[in-house]
Amino acid sequence: MLIMVLKNRKHLFNLFGSSIVILWLVLIGVLVRNVNSRGGSDNPNAIEGKISAIASPQRDWMEIYLKGQKVGYSMTQINPLGENYLIREEILLTLNLMGQPTSIYMVTRSVVDKRFFLRKFNFSMKSGVVSYKISGTVDDNVMQLEIGEGKAKRAEQLRLSDPPMIGAGLAPFFKGRHIEVGQSFKFPIFDPSTMALKELVVKVADRETLVIRRLEYSTFRLEAQMLGQPMTFWVDESGTVLKEKSVMGLTLIKSSAAMAPRDIEGGGGSDFYEMAAINVKGRLREPAKLIYLSLKVEGIAEEHFDTTILDKGRQRFRSGMIEVVQEKIPIMAGYTIPFEDRSGKMKLFLKPEFNIESDNEAITGKARDIAGNIRDPSFVARKMMTWVYKNVEKRPVISVPSALEVLKNRVGDCNEHAALLTALLRASGIPARVCVGIVYARGRFYYHAWTEGFLGRWISMDAALNQMPTDATHIKLVEGGLDRQVDILGLIGKLQLKVVDYRYD
Repeated sequence: MLIMVLKNRKHLFNLFGSSIVILWLVLIGVLVRNVNSRGGSDNPNAIEGKISAIASPQRDWMEIYLKGQKVGYSMTQINPLGENYLIREEILLTLNLMGQPTSIYMVTRSVVDKRFFLRKFNFSMKSGVVSYKISGTVDDNVMQLEIGEGKAKRAEQLRLSDPPMIGAGLAPFFKGRHIEVGQSFKFPIFDPSTMALKELVVKVADRETLVIRRLEYSTFRLEAQMLGQPMTFWVDESGTVLKEKSVMGLTLIKSSAAMAPRDIEGGGGSDFYEMAAINVKGRLREPAKLIYLSLKVEGIAEEHFDTTILDKGRQRFRSGMIEVVQEKIPIMAGYTIPFEDRSGKMKLFLKPEFNIESDNEAITGKARDIAGNIRDPSFVARKMMTWVYKNVEKRPVISVPSALEVLKNRVGDCNEHAALLTALLRASGIPARVCVGIVYARGRFYYHAWTEGFLGRWISMDAALNQMPTDATHIKLVEGGLDRQVDILGLIGKLQLKVVDYRYD
């Protein structure tokens, strides 16, 4: 009986660990501020205006709350540095993940010019045994990057369409600036966790009296949209940000060096996994055996989410209804590995990319060890999925998923399983890509990540659950790297699902 209980608990973790997808999207989407507003700006050159010089070092502390409970703090310090500014942002969060307090510590150090355009930066994130580091310099819209550390450090180059800013520079940008109701500001923000350049349009909406700890402040209320999610900032007349409010009730409030780090009790509060879950009308029994599922879907705003992904491959989307039919693995894949990409259509799915380090010697070596002399892609893909399932410890990890780091640490949730399996498949010559969507467990849907490999057709495979193909409750919302996966932010708290029909094998 005890063995059965433990097995069931492990299986549930494999599913609930999936909603960590949303947690790191919130972290990089709000705190590091990777944002994307698809609306226009009445004044696209707003950030070129006159900025009052910051002549002396300044430091601002914020307390971070999630659903009214204090879960961490942030500190932003700016120092004049010749013709530039040196900015340091520090963020500490402690959250309840499946009843376990989990801490995340992030530090961004950046040098920006007087207009707050980025010149160089260093970003690090650490949670438990997992860490992530990236640094870069900008010259003529070209960013030279170094990712990782030690022998695993690798260099990449990123071409940018515009001179970038970094999220840590947003709050200092408003210091000393005269703002008026009706103004708008457009920020080309670079996010070091996804290596993507996104655009944020902030509008000065109104004047408002803000009360913090019984003290009244005369403020400007600034509003922005992040993939359909509202963001609100309250800024006083000196340009100091007093409060920020964003996704899932995440709120930052102005504080002090003495108060900000105190009484952080997020580890004992609401379980983040349950907060990220999606309620569904109707119940599904034995979801792992489902080969067909039909759902009514509400809450998708097409201006903030590309619904074409819902109508591809094994999924069909019509008039608010989505159908998923579990795909069949072809008897013959039509090729032996490595895949010969004569048309070039599979180029993106065979080459290494950000944090899918399929050309790294450690990854290629492990892929050879697993595949041996086998050249059948379906057989190799299943061996690799099974190897990842058996060899990566299933534990909540809050970081930017890197295949190389997962192979080294052998620990992670669905993100890490998907990244490593995708890298191993590519290293062996099987086209592969990461998918993010939702999966059903215990009466609700949870955000989840898995892999698709091309075996004559695209076949889903979930290394966290050891499924190939995956059950019909795996509903794909996004495919691709982290810069694409942030599109899911537009769905948080909005999706409504109802079971219409389902079938078993």
